[in-house]
Amino acid sequence: MATAVRISEELASQAKMYGRVDHRSLAGQIEHWAYIGKQAEENPDLPYSLIKEILIGLDELEQGEKTEYAFG
Repeated sequence: MATAVRISEELASQAKMYGRVDHRSLAGQIEHWAYIGKQAEENPDLPYSLIKEILIGLDELEQGEKTEYAFG
């Protein structure tokens, strides 16, 4: 269920610009930023790049794109 929220025009403009680059809608880009922000707050010691890689890895697992890691 969608919920309407008010955001500044500046944030909306920035979200539209970034969303075009990643092929996301305005709402999709803001949801993405909110999700990443939530993950960053829950994991303050992790840099953004590591959070992003972890999320990509989790998505790959969900899609069945996994291979066994060979140590050494």
